[in-house]
Amino acid sequence: MAPSEAGKDPPAKAGRRRDHARDAVILDAALEVLAETGYEGMTIDLVAARAGMARATVYRRWASKTDLVLAAAARLSATDADPDRLPDTGSYRDDAIAAFVPDGAGDQRLRLQVVSGLLAVARTDPRFAEAATLAGIEPWIELNRRLMRRAVDRGEFPPGDIDTLAQVIPLLCLSRALQQKPITAEFSRTLLDGVIIPALRAGSRPAQDRPGPHR
Repeated sequence: MAPSEAGKDPPAKAGRRRDHARDAVILDAALEVLAETGYEGMTIDLVAARAGMARATVYRRWASKTDLVLAAAARLSATDADPDRLPDTGSYRDDAIAAFVPDGAGDQRLRLQVVSGLLAVARTDPRFAEAATLAGIEPWIELNRRLMRRAVDRGEFPPGDIDTLAQVIPLLCLSRALQQKPITAEFSRTLLDGVIIPALRAGSRPAQDRPGPHR
């Protein structure tokens, strides 16, 4: 069972027609509060105050703190790695830099703290672990996979094990986040130039397609 919100008023009943334009404001506020306080310290009152709205406005949309946090994590995963808005520079390296190299520390710190906050309570509810994975890694794997496939399709690299290589950058970035280490531009470029691009250039073929030993 998810951690309870002892002392909280019951969710407000639906009243006026829901204004969907406010959803994003509330979810962004929830992410900020979660990053600052962790799940245990987060309250609907804090989120409502950050969003500049009444707590009843929040409860009309999400019946509990757990529901709100899960929705906020889903928003983070959907907006930070949108596969339908891929950079397209004509070069995988430049595309990957545009997609993965951080422009600043603010968004990176928010993601790190949100993922850490979710994992801290993951044992109380498996949905938190799933949300942390979705917010921290899966959208980035899909984005990277699409960048790599496009590069192979235009002849930049030979066919290879894209499904495996696409996981490397997101997994290592998540690992650094869990260790409270920054994901710097230098780290990202070193990973690209020293590991990912050499592996893409080498390519690979399925075992059944490789030539056998000479007899």
